[in-house]
Amino acid sequence: MTALPQTTEKKLGLVIDLDTCVGCHACVINCKEWNTSNYGAPLSDMDAYGEKPVGTFLNRVHTYEVKQPGRTAQTVHFPKSCLHCEAAPCVTVCPTGASYKRVEDGIVLVNESDCIGCGLCAWACPYGAREMDRAEGVMKKCTLCVDRIYNDNIPEIDRIPACVRTCPAGARHFGDFADPDSHVSRLSAARGGMELMPEQATRPVNRYLPPRPKTDITGDGKIDLLAPYLDDLPTETGGFLGWLDKALERF
Repeated sequence: MTALPQTTEKKLGLVIDLDTCVGCHACVINCKEWNTSNYGAPLSDMDAYGEKPVGTFLNRVHTYEVKQPGRTAQTVHFPKSCLHCEAAPCVTVCPTGASYKRVEDGIVLVNESDCIGCGLCAWACPYGAREMDRAEGVMKKCTLCVDRIYNDNIPEIDRIPACVRTCPAGARHFGDFADPDSHVSRLSAARGGMELMPEQATRPVNRYLPPRPKTDITGDGKIDLLAPYLDDLPTETGGFLGWLDKALERF
């Protein structure tokens, strides 16, 4: 079994804003593209255009309709990937040491040359964040694009995870949670960043920002989106129609 470090120098992770995410899946596609076409290990697809396509993804987006008592229903898009837990159970159950947590930045990785594809890490992960690559017979997971964030061969603006770089809504943020003054730490504190499933005691690094309550527009309350751009309607009709209206009132 693999031992976890007692502390890490950094706690790199993501803040995901559930209020901003529009469920466009751009993060999913760019993650797949980067880890298949560029510096990462390829993510295979089996029978991609057949009846039962199976593919390996490091990031997925799930969509739900939620309804809280006294509030209107709303759609929530929920991106899911590895949360790089401080007490990662996927690491401690690995029989070969293939899964490990880095001391320098806290990123949880898989050494694929040591992975035997037993699947114990997937069973241990309460978030379903690991996927078996059927073509290679090894476990794959989010790496926080470790091959991007430290890569001096690409522009500095691109040295963030592919999912963060591509998000058109700005719903994903990357940084060091060990630094209380970092962007992700301040954003999480200001918006009440949530730890996913805290009862599991895995201490995930990633945080989710809760969606804000939506305005209830049901019932008699009607909203005209064009109203601010339209001139007020006249209270009295003029011209020929005005004369005709007055004439008909006599009968």
